[in-house]
Amino acid sequence: MEIVKWTEQYSVGIKEIDNQHKSLIIIINELFTLMSEGKAKDNLNNIFDHLTEYTKKHFLIEETMLYKYAYQDLEQHKLEHAKFIEKLNNLKSDFNQGKVTISLEILNFLKDWLLNHIKISDKKYSVHILKMDNSIS
Repeated sequence: MEIVKWTEQYSVGIKEIDNQHKSLIIIINELFTLMSEGKAKDNLNNIFDHLTEYTKKHFLIEETMLYKYAYQDLEQHKLEHAKFIEKLNNLKSDFNQGKVTISLEILNFLKDWLLNHIKISDKKYSVHILKMDNSIS
């Protein structure tokens, strides 16, 4: 089952980054499937770990690229990434302490943050990078 489907509106025009975004969407959809099947609670730690690990890897690749192309809003972009990782860590901690359960609210937060980040912040840098280097598209 899918809570979000990849469409070209989410493409930033940089193949490597688009592929990573697609992978993040797959992870969110896997969580949705597990929730729908009533299996999310048993698998949530693994999902949080996988999502956090993959997201950190993606953010590092993205930030390195932004540095390489002297993106003027790099520090702001890094701050958005850091806040998201902090939120993921807090959600996992709260879940492990029994403060929250996995819910549609949490799933929607993950989905909405990712899609909004792609459509707003990532689209901004893609314009900058693609002007400088069309070979990466």
